[in-house]
Amino acid sequence: MTQATITGAPTIPVKARHVAAVAAGNALEFYDFLTYAFFAAQIGRTFFPSHDATSSLLAALATFGAGFLMRPVGAFVIGRLGDRLGRKPAMLLTFGLMGGAMVVLTVIPSYAMIGIAAPILVIVCRLLQGFALGGEVGPSTAYMAEAAPPGRRGLFVSMQGVGQNVAVLSSGIIGFTLSNILSDAQLDAFGWRIAFAIGALIIPFGIILRRDLAETLHTDHHEDDPPSAKSLQGPLGRLALLGVMMLAGGTTVTYVLNYLTTYATSTLHMATSIGFTATITQGVCGLIFGPISGLLSDRFGRKPVMMAPWTVLIFITIPAFYLISHNRNVGTLIAMTAVLAISASLATPAVLAALTEMLPRSMRSGGLGMIYAVAISIFGGSTQYAVALLTSITHSNLAPAWYMTGGVIVALIAMTLFPETSPRHRRNA
Repeated sequence: MTQATITGAPTIPVKARHVAAVAAGNALEFYDFLTYAFFAAQIGRTFFPSHDATSSLLAALATFGAGFLMRPVGAFVIGRLGDRLGRKPAMLLTFGLMGGAMVVLTVIPSYAMIGIAAPILVIVCRLLQGFALGGEVGPSTAYMAEAAPPGRRGLFVSMQGVGQNVAVLSSGIIGFTLSNILSDAQLDAFGWRIAFAIGALIIPFGIILRRDLAETLHTDHHEDDPPSAKSLQGPLGRLALLGVMMLAGGTTVTYVLNYLTTYATSTLHMATSIGFTATITQGVCGLIFGPISGLLSDRFGRKPVMMAPWTVLIFITIPAFYLISHNRNVGTLIAMTAVLAISASLATPAVLAALTEMLPRSMRSGGLGMIYAVAISIFGGSTQYAVALLTSITHSNLAPAWYMTGGVIVALIAMTLFPETSPRHRRNA
């Protein structure tokens, strides 16, 4: 347990269950947002019917990308709310908005029933989800950093990634189960709605969990004070730009990995149930290696933990996709997904910890949210559409690998230029 002293108020403990509640809420929000991607093919056929399966899929992925357009707006509006009124009210607001959009998405009639109104409603819901999720990341990550005891900020911030990987794993398990018990026609007709309904039903429990949170905005915790921009060897704007580049690479990797389920089924024509094993594998690897990344970054510093796995990705991404596309069996898909996901999971928490440590408390929620949202909205929203389009144009199954490698190179350049932010390792420098 950590102790947080509220200005002008008694000491309020930030308990382990509070940290768990933030991570669980984060998982539920990302589940709601990502489930759309994992059922993109079915959603495309429901709301964007076309004689060409590729066109239908691209339309669904474009709508998935539309959710990212509102991420910076949500980060600005709700992130500033988190810096002014507190992390807790900001996180409660995002949760309510995400839940409402999920409920509506679950019950929207198909294009065959209500025509053009169906895709319009889907787009509106995706925009609302993007607004909510854009406002979630800043306050929740700031909360984790401020709740951390001395020397454990990397581990606590990694819980944000753990929540996201719980979402990935849950989506994978639910998708795998549904694809095994339902036919393809049933998945198109109502199976994907079951996955959405599960997320909608869980929303009230997440709100209950977050209502009991202790606030961390006004805590008096000496290690929360970030270094000055001067001590980090660069103006804040330059560091923010490097942060966007690091997250741009990270989100490109993440969403290419998230795309593996659709890639396996739509591009490689593997069974839907086999495709979902990639999602499950990615979630398991993130759950295991995300916290390990946080611990390693607390022990050895943020930079080496960011850079080492990213360097590995440069050399293994294209061979991994080559093996997946040529063997087209569940064993290769799981093995190569694991190799890629482990490398990505080892780097991302250290990046988030470094960006959190760069910002003062008074602008941590909004500042981090904006840096994250700008990178995610541009690159996360376009990645799956881009790789699907590139695959269609080039007729190369390695198109996603080349795209992912480009993102890795951009991130690695930024990591090289970014200073060490870990308090322990700054003092020892």
